[in-house]
Amino acid sequence: MRIRKRPLRAVMPALAASALFLAAGCSSEPAASPAPGHSRDSETSGPAAAGTDRPAAVVAAPEPAATSTAVARAGVAGGKARKTSMKVRSYDSRTRRAVISAPDKGGSGKVTSSPSPTGGSPERPHRAAVGDVIASAPVPGAPDGLLAKVTRVIAESGDGTEVQTAPTTLDALLGDDDAEGSVPVDPASFDVDRLLPDVKVSWAKTGNVHAGPQGAKVPLGSLRIDVGARLGTAAGAPAEASASVSGFVQVAPEVDFSYGGGAAGSGPGAAYLGVSGDWTSKWALKGRAAASADPVRVPFAKLHADPVLQVGPIPVVVNLDLTCYFQIAADGRVTVDVEQALKGDFKAGGTFGTAEGWTPVDESHMTSSPVRTSVTAAGRVKASLGAEATVGLYGTVGVTADLAPYLRAEAAGAVGVNSSELSGGSAGAGAKAGSRGSWSVHGGVDLTGTLRVQLGVFGTPVLQRSIPLGALHREWTLAEGRA
Repeated sequence: MRIRKRPLRAVMPALAASALFLAAGCSSEPAASPAPGHSRDSETSGPAAAGTDRPAAVVAAPEPAATSTAVARAGVAGGKARKTSMKVRSYDSRTRRAVISAPDKGGSGKVTSSPSPTGGSPERPHRAAVGDVIASAPVPGAPDGLLAKVTRVIAESGDGTEVQTAPTTLDALLGDDDAEGSVPVDPASFDVDRLLPDVKVSWAKTGNVHAGPQGAKVPLGSLRIDVGARLGTAAGAPAEASASVSGFVQVAPEVDFSYGGGAAGSGPGAAYLGVSGDWTSKWALKGRAAASADPVRVPFAKLHADPVLQVGPIPVVVNLDLTCYFQIAADGRVTVDVEQALKGDFKAGGTFGTAEGWTPVDESHMTSSPVRTSVTAAGRVKASLGAEATVGLYGTVGVTADLAPYLRAEAAGAVGVNSSELSGGSAGAGAKAGSRGSWSVHGGVDLTGTLRVQLGVFGTPVLQRSIPLGALHREWTLAEGRA
C-alpha cells in the first residue's frame, strides 16, 4: 500500500474528517436477482464444463496479474477468447497505439509461433492481426487495463508489433459464454492519498497482518480507516464546547461481476457490475460546530485500486475510486456529545436485462446503537461521514454512488439558563431543573448516484442518458425526550 500526505491548505476551514469506506445504498427492496442460469452456488466452481449450464467462475487473477493477456482472434474457428503468450508492452492513450509482443523461450520478446494448444493444426504466428480483440491487465500507458480491437498493423520490430487500436466491448471476448462471481479486493492493493492529517490506514491479509492503531486487530481481508481531528467551533462558544470528530470504519470490499451471453452478435442477455461487503464503524461528534448556511464538505482521503478478475482466460480489470469526505451543517447553537456504532453489509451496482435495460441495484442492512448521547441547548446539527465511489471497467466509469451515513441532533424549546440535557439514550434523563423543551438524536443514511453511459463496455445498448440511483433515505432514532 502506498500512502501519500498532502499539507492542509491555509484557506481551508479548520474542519476535520472521518470516513466511511464504500458507497452503497439503503432500500427496502431486495437486490436484483441474478440472471437466469447464474446460480450463486457456482461462484466458486471452475470454468463451465461442456454441455452444462453452469457459468464460468469469476476469481482473482493469479499473480503476477500484469502478465495476463487474452485475445479473440479473427478467422479462428469459433472466435473464442483464449489466453495468449502475446503481451501488451506499452500503450499510448492519446493515439491509441500499442506495442504487442510474445516472449520466445529465451524471453527475448521477439515474435514467435507455437503449436495449437488443442493439438490440432499449428496456430498461426503470435503476431497481432487486424480484427484481434485484446484484453490486458494494467500495462505502461494503460494503468486501468486495456480492452481494444486491432484496426491496423503499423510496423514490426524487435520489440514487437506496433498496432492501431479502437475501443471495443466485452461481448467481443465473452460471446455467448456465461460467467459470475464475487472476488474480495486485497486491502493492501489500495493507493491512499491522505488529504488531511491524522488519517490512519490499517489492513490485514493472509500471511501479512498490518495491525490497527493502538494494537486494534483488523480482521483478514479488511481495510480500516481511523480519523480524529478538530472542527471549526461556533463563535462565542466556551472552551469546553470545542468541536471535534473521531472514529473508525472497517470494510471488507468485494467486486461482483456477472455476464450472461446472448445470441451471437447481439450483445449479452444479462450483466452486472457492483461492489459489496461487510462493514463495522464507530464514530463520535462532540462540541458546538460553527454555523454554516450550506453544508460544508471537506474531502480527506482518496483511495484507488485496480483488482484484476480472471473470467475464464480473460483478465477483466475493475477500477475502484473512492473519495472520503466529512460534511457538516449546523446553526452554531447546539452543543452535542454523541457517538454511534454501526455494523452491517451493503451492495451497490448496475444490472442489465434485455427487457429492462440497465437498472440500479442498491441494498444495505445496518444495525446501529448509541454509545453516548448528549444534547445541550436549542439548535440543530447534522454531520455526515461520506464516501463517493466509482466502479468501472478498463478505465470507463460505470457506477457512481455517494453514501452519506450521518448523525443528526436537534433541540427546541425555552433555553438560556433553562438548558436541558438528554444523555445515555434515556428520554429526559439528566434534565436540569426548570428546563423545558424537546430533544432528539438520529442516525441515518442518504444515498445518491448514477449509472453511466460507459456501462456499454459490456456490449449492451448504450445508455442515452445517465440513470439516477435515486435519493434513498433511511433514518432511525438514537435517543429522544422531553423535559
